[in-house]
Amino acid sequence: MKKKTVKATFVLVCCVLLTGCKNNQVVMPEAEYATLRITKADRRLTDTYPATIRGRQDIDIFPQVGGFISQVVVKEGQRVRKGETLFIIDQVPFKAALQTAEANVEAAKAGMATAQLVYNSKKELFNRNVVSQFDLSTAENSLLTAKAQLAQAEAQLTYARNDLSYTVVKSPVDGVVGTIPYRVGALVSASIPRPLTTVSDNSEMYVYFSMTENQLLSLTRQHGSKEEALKHIPGIQLLLSDGSVYEYTGRIETISGVIDLTTGSVSLRAVFPNEGRLLHSGGSGNIVIPSVREKSLIIPQIATVEIQDKKYVYKVDGDLPKRTVIEVTPVSNGQEYIVESGLSEGDLIIAEGVGLIREGMPVKVKK
Repeated sequence: MKKKTVKATFVLVCCVLLTGCKNNQVVMPEAEYATLRITKADRRLTDTYPATIRGRQDIDIFPQVGGFISQVVVKEGQRVRKGETLFIIDQVPFKAALQTAEANVEAAKAGMATAQLVYNSKKELFNRNVVSQFDLSTAENSLLTAKAQLAQAEAQLTYARNDLSYTVVKSPVDGVVGTIPYRVGALVSASIPRPLTTVSDNSEMYVYFSMTENQLLSLTRQHGSKEEALKHIPGIQLLLSDGSVYEYTGRIETISGVIDLTTGSVSLRAVFPNEGRLLHSGGSGNIVIPSVREKSLIIPQIATVEIQDKKYVYKVDGDLPKRTVIEVTPVSNGQEYIVESGLSEGDLIIAEGVGLIREGMPVKVKK
């Protein structure tokens, strides 16, 4: 009898609890969120590209004659002017060759003078019928041979003078001397594997960087042609390797007309002034190209949520937010996005707390 009473009591309690749950259903609270009406505005963007720095002219200096280096006139890193002496190669054998060539010229001149006298004499005798035509022709041929020998000797003299002048290696441009791997006593020639040095003209610096094919197409479509793009691209900046911004602005001079088949990119060249000689050939940095996007759809980054590499916003449709996928471009300020697709001007979106929202969850717009 006692067991039946306990069972009845338990059943009665369960019924009471079930009845209470049915009459008191759980109601989700309606959260309040700030919203944003999508409008169009202008924004400044910047694109960054890795770059390498080169002198306007980086000229490798090779000797034109062989011999031992007798003097190194400059030091590494020294500024030189066009025509300034860099190296002197042993001149003794070349001076001797020049003297020999000068002597050969004098001997050839004497030989030609003698041949001229013989010819004049034979011609006079021929006119008097003393000698035959054969004798006159022989004398004339000897004169022509003497003239040819003089011309050959003069050519050898010019060659010897040039060789002697080549022993003094001079800078072809204004610039800065690079590494000097050869010292006094080193045997050098025109076929040495490394140059005597490199003279870099760094009054202006060339900065090389690359764009992808798609970026080039976008740039060309924006301005109509590569030529128009070069005219309208504003001054660009150079970020140095230490993260600082170079004090002078540069300009893009050329865009290559050939796309690299291995990388799918196209090369561009910008030029920067180097008045303070801060930039050095062989350095690296990043090119920063500014651009203005007019009448673009702008949203704050905090109004988006990223799920599996896709960005979403919650578009307000009545009381229920609708999750909408969008494509965006980051604005240079790091706080906004330019919406490329997924939204239209005038759309209302949740502006904050989007990470807490679930699709179908009722929301209340803050007034």
